[in-house]
Amino acid sequence: MSASPPTVYTVTQLTTSIRATLEHAFPDVWVEGEVSNLRIPSSGHVYFSLNDQESQIRAVLFRRMAAALSFKVENGLTVLAKGCVSVYEPRGDYQLLLEYLEPKGIGALQVAFEQRKKQFEQEGLFDPARKRSLPFLPRRVGVITSGTGAALHDIVTVMHRRCPVIGIHLFPVAVQGPGAAQQIADAVRLANHHTDLDVLIVGRGGGSWEDLWSFNEEVVVRAIAGSRIPVISAVGHEIDFTLSDFVADYRAPTPSAAAESVSPVLVDLIEGIREKHARLGQTMRGTLRGHRHQVALALSRLPVPSQILQRQVQRVDELGFRLGGGIRVMLATVRPKLAVLAAGLERAGPGQSWQRGNLMLPQLLRRLSRAMPWVIAGKKHQLRTVASTLDTLSPLSVLSRGYSILETDPGGIIVKDAQTVQVGDRIRARLAEGRLSCLVEQTERQS
Repeated sequence: MSASPPTVYTVTQLTTSIRATLEHAFPDVWVEGEVSNLRIPSSGHVYFSLNDQESQIRAVLFRRMAAALSFKVENGLTVLAKGCVSVYEPRGDYQLLLEYLEPKGIGALQVAFEQRKKQFEQEGLFDPARKRSLPFLPRRVGVITSGTGAALHDIVTVMHRRCPVIGIHLFPVAVQGPGAAQQIADAVRLANHHTDLDVLIVGRGGGSWEDLWSFNEEVVVRAIAGSRIPVISAVGHEIDFTLSDFVADYRAPTPSAAAESVSPVLVDLIEGIREKHARLGQTMRGTLRGHRHQVALALSRLPVPSQILQRQVQRVDELGFRLGGGIRVMLATVRPKLAVLAAGLERAGPGQSWQRGNLMLPQLLRRLSRAMPWVIAGKKHQLRTVASTLDTLSPLSVLSRGYSILETDPGGIIVKDAQTVQVGDRIRARLAEGRLSCLVEQTERQS
């Protein structure tokens, strides 16, 4: 009896059979290994190998599952992978088709937190130089949080107690769960369109690591980084840290602390203003008293303007008297000459000589009359010259050119020699405008 012929498979038939066998034998397995040969093409699928010290197996995480991961798959990361064993028929390679992936030893959220923190640090989003100072007394504060949470109640209570004149604009959002991060980011951008807001508080009350995760999402971090309005991050309790805390201009340990940071105590402000107003008034009154005293002292030492004018008027009168006397002297000098001429004419007897004398006398008188205005003008010029000289020599004129008169204080003795005063003496300097009180620190005698 002849043996039956062997079953002959095509490559495809054999590969398909092996795939079915593997998928039936290993439908749900957990594998631990280190990621290597990571590739993420434009399709979004994630291809890599899982290795241990002796072996490796190919693995693939399709785009839909990869998008649900909270962390990024990286070479060198040790993971726990769940999936089924299958075969990639075109190459005949067996591989893991993964449904779930998590870092080994630490949670996926913690890995995602560290990865994003490192990324944002490298981009400079956490640079202290980017952070802006908070306004001392804001007119209006934007609050981005849950409209029903305890955080809003704490913020409103603290701000109304400390400074009720500050306005509050609420942007209610979901602070956890699907879509919460996008709502928070949209609220930050919306608040930046309000020109009356001086600062933003973004936060929520306490919760688990998962509850606070919305404030670690990239969309929220980038929205805060792009805000033109200074942002305060107030997420959870003092021990809780999120990426929003690092990128914000100011991190408050709690929502209540955030409210305190933007609302100074109004009663203290008013009291401080009153105290400064009183001190300013006291200082101004003291300054005015000092200035009044200096003005009174200067006025008491200056000559009375009316007395100066009277002296100048008296001087003009004196010069006028001298001018009149000079004219009289000149006339007295001329009259004898005229008398001599008249006597000569009389001795000459009547006739032509007398007629010539009679003709000459009116001529001389006319010459005298013409000479008188010139003489008077000359005397007036002399008077102006003397007045100008007096003004030039006046002490007040000398002082107006930048000089001063030094007097001992007290005593009022004019100081002409540096050796007449001692170091530590007080002297007064009289200027063209006002006086100065000076203290002698050093004396030098000109050689």
